[in-house]
Amino acid sequence: MRRIAPLTLFLSFVLGGAVAAENWPQWRGANGQGISTETQLPTEWAPDKNIAWKTELPHGYSSPIVWNDRIFLTTAIEGEVIPGVVPESVRIKQPHPESVSGDKTHTLKVLGIETKTGKVVWEQTAYEGPVFDARHRRSTFAGPTAITDGKMIFAYFGPEGLYAYDFSGKPAWKVVEKFHTLGLGTGTSPVLHENLVIIQRDQDEKTSVVAAYDKVTGKEVWKTPRPVDISWSTPVLVKSGTRTELITNASQHVIAYDASTGKELWRTKGVESNAIHAPLVGKDMVIVTAGYPAKRTIAIRTGDVPDDKRIIWEYTKGTGYVLSNILYEDYVYLSTDNGIITCLDAATGKIVYEGGRPPKPTHFMGSAVAYSGMIAMTSEDGDTFMLKAGPKHEIVRTNSVDEPVYSSAALANGRVYIRGEKHLFAIGK
Repeated sequence: MRRIAPLTLFLSFVLGGAVAAENWPQWRGANGQGISTETQLPTEWAPDKNIAWKTELPHGYSSPIVWNDRIFLTTAIEGEVIPGVVPESVRIKQPHPESVSGDKTHTLKVLGIETKTGKVVWEQTAYEGPVFDARHRRSTFAGPTAITDGKMIFAYFGPEGLYAYDFSGKPAWKVVEKFHTLGLGTGTSPVLHENLVIIQRDQDEKTSVVAAYDKVTGKEVWKTPRPVDISWSTPVLVKSGTRTELITNASQHVIAYDASTGKELWRTKGVESNAIHAPLVGKDMVIVTAGYPAKRTIAIRTGDVPDDKRIIWEYTKGTGYVLSNILYEDYVYLSTDNGIITCLDAATGKIVYEGGRPPKPTHFMGSAVAYSGMIAMTSEDGDTFMLKAGPKHEIVRTNSVDEPVYSSAALANGRVYIRGEKHLFAIGK
């Protein structure tokens, strides 16, 4: 299966030979899969080893994106309680018991950071004031990761809006559409297709949509209703024949749309669970997963195939709640919230191994990334366990930034970037 041309700029330089460097323009990298083909990324670090710089940051769980000499990310700064403010989920009598902060003022910002020094070269306040709905106590109003095409940055804050900036930080446009989140916040990140910024916005079966906006003007190009409940998954793009399919993960249905028009192309059974994980792509298939309340992994054929031939294989163990899984080379690596790994043969779904454990008890929210034959899994404790890719579970090294981490790493131009609770770390030369 041919993928769409990734938003990746390849630079050649000499470092014991020609080395391909890659940008990391969106959630989970150029293809949204968490994989880098760079060969000079660091595999060892510690608080006093191989850290190029660290920069203090405001709160947020969004991951950094990188394009050449710039890093972009979002933050959410919580203020005081605003008397009389009622979150939308409370107003419509659908609050969640874990909801917080819907009655406070918030400042939502987009930052531009220099890769060489870690200096914040610009920051823009996208929104300041009361929020439309609350968030989960373990979430943040800066959850979605921004995306760039190398010219513009697009930052998404759910009901508080989608914002476009140029590389100097100058605002270009914004689109604000209010919608409830059941008091749990927004998790889906935007994707880009040709001239479109696409958002999967799932609320409930009556109001869920997937929508596309012109990336130059912000004008709505298409919007398609979706018969699904709330989700937090980021869609992926898959080239199938002459068309590009936008694959969306949800509880009731996995649905593919024509990325250019929003027309539904096909649908199949959903994950029957909270859809948070991003779909995986490879081996001429897409693999959707979920981990709570039910554990689901479903391998699906894309393109024009009969409905009864759509599903290739299924597996019903091994997945976690928030963190997305990873398909690297020949294997799918599923992880529980505690980092217990199940390895499946991607083509068949056959169990290769299960029960692979990290070297110490821990918990994960950030999703794994893969490079240089290893899977890098960063825990909430700030430890990154380097799992050797292949049919045997082997943790070859444990690295640390000695700070809690709730985001996913970015791999770009010879460095690993990790957003901690208080700092952004640049790892490498």
